[in-house]
Order: sequence, then C-alpha cells, then structure tokens
Amino acid sequence: MEKSIQYWLKSLLTIVFVCGLVLTGCSTPEANSLNMDNYVPRLEGKATVEMTVNGSPITIEVDGNNAPITAGNFVDLVDRGVYNGLIFHRVVNEPEPFVAQGGDPRGNGTGGFIDPNTKQERTIPLEIKLQGEEKPLYSKAVGRQSGYASPKVVLNHKRGAIAMARSQMPDSASSQFYFALSDLGFLDGDYAVFGYVTSGMEVVDNIKQGDRIESAKVVSGLENLKK
Repeated sequence: MEKSIQYWLKSLLTIVFVCGLVLTGCSTPEANSLNMDNYVPRLEGKATVEMTVNGSPITIEVDGNNAPITAGNFVDLVDRGVYNGLIFHRVVNEPEPFVAQGGDPRGNGTGGFIDPNTKQERTIPLEIKLQGEEKPLYSKAVGRQSGYASPKVVLNHKRGAIAMARSQMPDSASSQFYFALSDLGFLDGDYAVFGYVTSGMEVVDNIKQGDRIESAKVVSGLENLKK
C-alpha cells in the first residue's frame, strides 16, 4: 500500500511539475521517423556541457547518438548562451527527491526559447529511442503516463538524468529541462532524456528554487553539432 501511495504521489507531481500529463495512450506504439538531414540543430555523437550553479560545476554528457534532435537542441542553446543567468524555477524534494527544473527565459515555467530568426518559440519533437530499435520514435509518448506498459528505453530516468520538460502536447519541448533527483522510471517513454550528470551530482542535489545557472558552456563535442 505504501508503495502504491508513493507511486500515485509521483504521478501527481508529474502532472503538476513537468507541465502536464500526456493523455494520448494507445495499445502499441507505431514507429515513425524524421528525415534527419533536414532537421537542425542536431547532435551527431556526444558532447560535454559544464554548468555552474552556486559556484560549483556540474558536468553533463549529452548523448546525440540516441537522442540527436533533443541533444542538438540543448547543445545549441548552451552554445548560444541562452541558459546563462536563468533560474531553477521549480525544485521538488518532498515527499521525496523528484526533479530540479530550469531553462525558462521567463523564469516562471511558461516560456521557451524564441528563435531570433523566426521570432517564434522553437519547439522540438518528443524523441524516445526504444531498446532494440535502430532509430528513435518521434512525436508519440509511449510510457506509463500515456497508458502503455513500462517501455524499455535506451535513455532512462535514472538518478542524474537530464530530460526535456514539455506541456501536454508531445512536440512542445523548447528550452526547459530538468534533472532527475532520484530514479524516476515511471517517466520513461513520456519525456525525453538526452544525457546524464557525470560529475557534480552533489551540486544538483543542493539546488534550491530560485538558484541561478551562472554559466553553461560546451567543453567538448561542439564539432558534432550540425546547424
């Protein structure tokens, strides 16, 4: 019973925190793909990002091999300096560690990156790669929050994962991201993980609501970014 209560508390937090519960479940996922040659920015390989919060570094390995569009979007935003000075507008540690979310230019959970060329918010498709599949699924949530059984994803929500926040619409992620403060497997298949903290997890654990990203920079792998 206790585990059941914890599960539903986590599910409720997901609704409140990661911009809404996706309600488009079906019995089985159908594969779909994008023409990657026409989609930029994208990351072809891996990159390392160093994010400084409260004077201490957080090192993130960004995985463009398994999430090329999601990873490419993040690395591009880091390279543009979009995240410098932005706050973590929501941090949930109770009833147990959940997520630390930031990356909103408005600072209140309602904004995204405005592309200076189009003057419109840039959004990316939901990108989930399942184990055994050559290419990711796009634009379709296939996790428990969407009515499926637990999916076997390549990039899962283990502690230290970094993933994109989004609204109810699958293809609505823009610049907001979150760190998983504990294992959050019930989010697998519904939100796109694109990398992991490789050092500085103690810094992530101590992030408080309102703390700022002092800087974020690409320290390796920028040559893998296509734009």
